[in-house]
Amino acid sequence: MARKESITIDRILGTAFEMTRESGSDSITARHVAERAGCSTQPIFRVYKNMSELQAAVYDKAASYFKEFISGFEKYGKVPFTNLGMAYIAFARKEKNLFRLLFVDVVPNRTSMYELLNGNDGNVVTEINMAKEMGCQDPGGMFMKMWIFIHGAACMTLSGDYDLTDEETLNLLEKAYSSFLS
Repeated sequence: MARKESITIDRILGTAFEMTRESGSDSITARHVAERAGCSTQPIFRVYKNMSELQAAVYDKAASYFKEFISGFEKYGKVPFTNLGMAYIAFARKEKNLFRLLFVDVVPNRTSMYELLNGNDGNVVTEINMAKEMGCQDPGGMFMKMWIFIHGAACMTLSGDYDLTDEETLNLLEKAYSSFLS
């Protein structure tokens, strides 16, 4: 009778994902993952050809986690791009290392920022359509202006230079939208 395998792909991936959340993607080495999962490196390389394959799986899991986070995030405002901006900034605050992996680090074959943002729910398209319905003459251009602003604010959270409350952030996003309309 064959011995039952106790170290599963889910356990290896889950361990690597949690390590990335806590310490960043640089913490993912075969030895560190094996130590944390309570096994040798052998089960890791039985499941993944190499560490690049495991890192790609962690990236995909982080992208799925981000999409769930965005789709489940509470809606704050009625001004286009503010809800998406609030969720994105909140993700950067809460999940600094995953944010860095998804939106800052250079990752081979990564999903585009637009695809991640748009997600399964069509978040960006919804916001662009809302801007158009509210009279914005160039909703695509407005998205680009707002996104540069939103991404900058989110990146400031990584260094601790962004300390605005949610209310202040929403107000700032609404004012930015109005300013960009002019």
